[in-house]
Amino acid sequence: MADRRLQDAAPQFDVAIVGAGINGAGIARDAALRGLKVVIFDKNDMCSGTSAVSSRLIHGGLRYLEYAEIPLVYESLHERRYLRHIARHLVQPLRICIPIFAGARRGLLLIRLGMIAYDLLSFRKLTPNHEILDAAEIQDREPGLRRDGLRGAACYFDAQVTFAERLVLENLLAARSAGAVINTHCEVREICIRKGRVVSLVYADASGALRELTVGSIVNASGPWVDQVLKLAPRATKRFIGGTKGSHIIVARFPGAPTDAFYVEAAADCRPFFIIPWNGQCLIGTTDIRYTDDLDNIRASRAEIDYLLAETNRVFPGAGLDVSDIHFAYAGVRPLPYRDKGPESAITRRHIIKANRQVAKGLVSIIGGKLTTYRNLAEQTVDKLAKILRRKLPECRTHDTLLPGAWGIDRAQQQLVALRMLSDNSVERLLHIYGGRAVGICELMEVGATCRETLDDDNTLLAAEVVFTIRDEFAATLTDIVFRRMMIGFDPDQGRSQYAAVCSVAAGELGWTTDEANAQMERLVSYADSLREF
Repeated sequence: MADRRLQDAAPQFDVAIVGAGINGAGIARDAALRGLKVVIFDKNDMCSGTSAVSSRLIHGGLRYLEYAEIPLVYESLHERRYLRHIARHLVQPLRICIPIFAGARRGLLLIRLGMIAYDLLSFRKLTPNHEILDAAEIQDREPGLRRDGLRGAACYFDAQVTFAERLVLENLLAARSAGAVINTHCEVREICIRKGRVVSLVYADASGALRELTVGSIVNASGPWVDQVLKLAPRATKRFIGGTKGSHIIVARFPGAPTDAFYVEAAADCRPFFIIPWNGQCLIGTTDIRYTDDLDNIRASRAEIDYLLAETNRVFPGAGLDVSDIHFAYAGVRPLPYRDKGPESAITRRHIIKANRQVAKGLVSIIGGKLTTYRNLAEQTVDKLAKILRRKLPECRTHDTLLPGAWGIDRAQQQLVALRMLSDNSVERLLHIYGGRAVGICELMEVGATCRETLDDDNTLLAAEVVFTIRDEFAATLTDIVFRRMMIGFDPDQGRSQYAAVCSVAAGELGWTTDEANAQMERLVSYADSLREF
């Protein structure tokens, strides 16, 4: 399939990245900012895999202390501080409470020691230290919390990224501004090797046509698909990924729902899980079970859902939740290192940057990683690429270089208010999603009559947003726009009342025929429905 003549040519790109989740996007940004010629591919849209199905926390990993992974906790806590700075419109502080009940495996002394260690490891942090509350104090703060056996609670701060999709997108936008080429909906089909080194790859573009380009190195950042991507190269046989499945459910704020997030020990198996205020709803999860089935069709099982509902009802007795209360659910596989023995929770969450020399020089795979530590993972990966490519690169500067939306937030707010047609909720929503980049939406509204239209009765959603996501954020499908750009797909009704209006604007911008617009609507509804299959 590959063209030998093309393989003999000089590399068109220093590095090709396979996978546009948080790791791939972060690597693309760092590499491009340091002067490498970068191209990134994803067979679907960006952030359509593991990065989109987490608990959406930017956290130090308090639980990792139990497994003595102190370096990982230290790294995570300091990366949390960097993200609070470079993505301040997306990453916000979140107070988390750990209720302590009689007979729990993790008692007050153990939790107090963990809290002290957490505070010490996060010196120079931007949030207060932990506090220990007695039973009366936590009941006063959270009256819906179960009282039977309650001894008190430990409360501390971590952070939340409401829309992980936007964090991934902004890394890609920064990479593009630095010269990277972004190819979504383009599947890599073959990794070509010559004389023991990667020389090119073959991919199918958005139309399905096969194309080849020469590369100096390849980073396999495809998450749970790492082993599948490696099989695109000759001689790849070893298994690296032994992922575990995690599922979450999203429900309305129930009677007695907590104001703060709760980190709770499940009675069924003593495994911690979260109940988190999120996007005006409650996000509950996660599970942690080994998974070896189809990676492209992962669903939350009924057993997982029953587990999360039962444990939430136990901790907040007034909730009375059942399956009918679930707005939607999502599930994914953590790309953890393969391990055939031991409990799932004990598998390390540290990332591994693996040089696949047994397959080919210049081929690197990313194993593990998480939202919180993606930036440091990217820095380490680009440092390794510099050695592989024998290039002297500038120092990494992603820890203090703001992401695109973190610039000019005050100016964007002023311009949005000056339009005199948006509700307060609309202004707040636009700033939370686009940050300072909302200025671009204002500019579209100033020049086009269609872009000045609103898509809902509350003057919250804008036609200009749809156009902006297509022109400036490489959205190509309705599902891209609704679920990974405008973020209305995560509203309680999944934004269904606006689908037709969004489709009409997108069709005009992209030149869709009636048949194509109808097909896009069918695919969008099918995707939304899939999040309700449980």
